[in-house]
Parts: sequence; structure tokens; C-alpha cells
Amino acid sequence: MEDNQKSYLFERAPISVAVMSMAIPTVISSLVMVIYNLADTYFVGMLNNPVQNAAVTLAAPVLLAFNAVNNLFGVGSSSMMSRALGRKEYDTVQRSSAFGFYCSVICGMIFSLLYIAVKSPLLSLLGTDAQTFEATAEYLKWTVAFGAMPAILNVVLAYLVRSEGATLHASIGTMSGCILNILLDPIFILPRGLNMGAAGAGFATFLSNCAACMYFFVLLFVKRKSTNVCVNPRMFRLNKSIIIGVCGVGIPAAIQNLLNVTGMTVLNNFTAAFGSDAVAAMGITQKINMVPMYIAMGFSQGIMPLVSYTYASGDIRRMKQTVTFSAKLTVLFMAAVSVGYYFGAGFLTRLFMDNENIVAYGIRFLHGLCPSLPFMCMDFLAVGVFQATGMGRQALVFALLRKIVLEIPALYILNKLFPLYGLAYAQLVTEVILAAAAVIVLINMFKRLLHAGKRRQNFI
Repeated sequence: MEDNQKSYLFERAPISVAVMSMAIPTVISSLVMVIYNLADTYFVGMLNNPVQNAAVTLAAPVLLAFNAVNNLFGVGSSSMMSRALGRKEYDTVQRSSAFGFYCSVICGMIFSLLYIAVKSPLLSLLGTDAQTFEATAEYLKWTVAFGAMPAILNVVLAYLVRSEGATLHASIGTMSGCILNILLDPIFILPRGLNMGAAGAGFATFLSNCAACMYFFVLLFVKRKSTNVCVNPRMFRLNKSIIIGVCGVGIPAAIQNLLNVTGMTVLNNFTAAFGSDAVAAMGITQKINMVPMYIAMGFSQGIMPLVSYTYASGDIRRMKQTVTFSAKLTVLFMAAVSVGYYFGAGFLTRLFMDNENIVAYGIRFLHGLCPSLPFMCMDFLAVGVFQATGMGRQALVFALLRKIVLEIPALYILNKLFPLYGLAYAQLVTEVILAAAAVIVLINMFKRLLHAGKRRQNFI
């Protein structure tokens, strides 16, 4: 019965129904994840201590680096699994999921050990100074030294579960950890609780990630007879075709996130030259900007199994309808959010820290960031299509364009021309160019795929 429902969703459901069924749970879980990310900034901000708030901001690139592993084995394995489902190759689905799971466990251990080994030079690289060093180190102790494995594993498990259409269960698992984190934050951070400051935010994150992992383990045990997601160690093999299939998509996705870490580190270092108030304000506006960014990412990730399945089964027309519907919906939504952010910049910044200097910085930063949102969602959608169809090379090209060719040089040039405030406009310059490239590449890709499909039908 469950397999019939999945087949209907992938093959016969109306496009709007299929897209919204896949995307909405993922978007909701992304929104909860944003709230969870904002919670650290919000509750640490209640301390009215720029040093504690700057610690959370400066540590962000390390946590973002986890996404490299999440994408390598989460995006890579789930894309491989959905394409194998489209071809009805169920043994490949199980072996791909086992490969992604156990490689994630190993990488989580490596992250923790590396952090412990290079702690001091890493903190200097992140832009800490004598004021922020200790607070940043305490935050990273819980989130990385102890928490790397559960942080990576709960995200990868969500990808694996989502690959066969179970977006609701994937979202519940992610949300359970996020909601627990929000509940624990005030207890561990604030003076009326344990008064741990930024360290308390890290401890709450560690516990919530462990809880999310437990949800997925229980889910897989309960559904062990009806799911193709497999964590049985006997299914873990270094099979050449599995490694190539997973890494062909996963490595470009991982590189993309490592480049995101590089970009954020460059941005933080430029901002740090203007003091802790500027760093705190930039951190707050980046967190506010995460809300629409995570919605766009959630939408593109939510439809990935549908795109993978229709691509692998040869239903290119349905695949194109899926992407076109998603593009129209997300661009219109992001345009509305951009307008709201522009006019509500002061109110939104003040929600996190009622400090006039930081609010003044935040308004200028948010005015620079928000116009890029409608363009950004097209870039995310294109990269999601590339990842879903196994086109890792195209995804890598977009990642290199985004950070190395466009954003990092734009940060340097705009900071020279308009010190500090120019930094916020680097994203807009980048996304406008990438959105234009995304539209051109997607149009050409669908023309080629549809033409190839017609030729195949004529030959048959």
C-alpha cells in the first residue's frame, strides 16, 4: 500500500499536488531549523553582551562546514537512491543508504578529533581576538568537539528518509531536534537558568541533535519491513559504482558548502576590522536572512526526489513541469519577502538586540542583503536539479562561480569602495549573475533532454 502511494506521488499525481506534498514538509522543517538557528542568536542577544553574540557568529563557519559532509553523503546518497528507485533497483537503494550512513559516522568522528588537535589556530583563523576567544571556544566545545557526529548524522538521516518520498517523517525528525533546542536554550543560556552564555547555546544544540538522531533510529526500526533505507553494517561495502554515484553528486555539493564556509570566514574577517558591534550586527542580519534562504533551500531539496525519479524513469516532461512550477512559486514568494525585509529592517534587527549602534548597522546590512532573495532562489533551484539528476559537474561550476569568481572578489572590491556597508551588497551582485546563468542553463538542459527523448521514441 505504501509503495503504491509513493508511485502515485512520483508518477501520476498532479504537478501542484506532487510538488507541494514533497516541498511543504521540507520547507516547514527548514523554517523550524531557521527558528532554531535564530534562537541561539536571540537568547544570547538577551544577555546584551556583544562578545557572547559575536562568539556565536564567529563559530558559524565551522558549523557550516558540517554541511560539506551533509551534502557529500546526504545529497549524494539520496540522489543515488531516488534515481535507483526510478529504475526499480532496490538493492542499489539499500547499499547507497548504508554507504551514506556509515561514512557520515566516520566523518563526524574525524571532525571532532581535528577540532581538538587544531583548536587554537582554527579560532584565530575564524577572526577571534582576546575578547571573543574564550566564548567562541566554549561554544565550539559542545557543537564540534562533542557534537559533530550527531549534528551531521541527523541531517544525513533526514536526506535518506526523504529520498523515497517520506518527506513528512524526515521533517518531523529534523523538527524534533530543533524544537528541543529552542526549549533548552533559555535554560542553559540566561542568568535565570544555568547562565552559561554562548556555551549554553552549544550544549543545547548538542542535546537536540542527539534527540533527532534517536527519532530516526526508532523510525527506521519501526519501518524496517517497508523502507529501503538501510543502516545494516552488512550492506556497507566500498562498491565502485556506489562510490562513483554518491560522490559524483556529493563531492561537488560538499565543495559548494566548503566554499560557503570560506565566503563566510572572509566576510567575518572583513567585518571584524570594524569592531564587535559590527560583527554582532552582521551575524544578526545573516540569521534574519536565513529565513527566506532556508525556505528556498527547503523547496529545492524537497522536490529533489521527484526530479530524480522522473529523470531516471525518462518522464522529462513531468520533470520540466515540476521545475517550472517550483520556479514561479518561489520567485514570487521571495520578491514579497524582500519588500517586507527592506521596510521592516529596523524592527527585525531590534528583535535580537536592543542596542542602537547594532540596530543602525543591522538596518544598512539588511537593506543590502534582501534584494538578492528572488535571484537566489533560482540559483538554489538550478543546483538542486543538477544534484537530483547526477550532474555534479554543473553543480560544481555554479559553486565556483558563486564564491570564487563572484562573491569573494565582490566582498573585497565593495569593501574598498564602500567600507563595511559595501559587504552587504556582494550577495546581490553574485545572485543576479547566477540567476541569469541558471535560467539559461535550465532552458538548454530541458531542450536537450526533450529532444533526446523524442529521438529515442522515434527509434523505438
